[in-house]
Amino acid sequence: MNDETDWYGPDAATFGDRLAGAREAAGMTQSQIARRLGVKKATIAAWENDLSEPRANRLSMMAGMVNVSIVWLLTGEGEGMDAPLDAEDTNLDLAGAVAELRAIRGEMRASSERAARLEKKLRLMLEPAK
Repeated sequence: MNDETDWYGPDAATFGDRLAGAREAAGMTQSQIARRLGVKKATIAAWENDLSEPRANRLSMMAGMVNVSIVWLLTGEGEGMDAPLDAEDTNLDLAGAVAELRAIRGEMRASSERAARLEKKLRLMLEPAK
């Protein structure tokens, strides 16, 4: 096995880790999957934290919702999902986000300065002539 398939394997991840990873990859929140399964959000959190495990019927429904096999959820083997992105890819995404955030802050600073100038101009216009 290569490192990618071992990421969620039995030695590297728990049932809860695999469930959380598959849920996030499916773009679902704990609340969304809980609603669709007919359980409380706290139940999903307990499953993801390995404090309890679902019954077979819920496990089957859940596997279908997150598009992985039941065996993969339980053992990490079989039809599952890919390993998360490499750290380098994530760092590139983060660098782009930081650059965008800087640009937004610069725009906000410029807008704030414009608003201050306008406020000063309006105050001067409102002052009674002396």
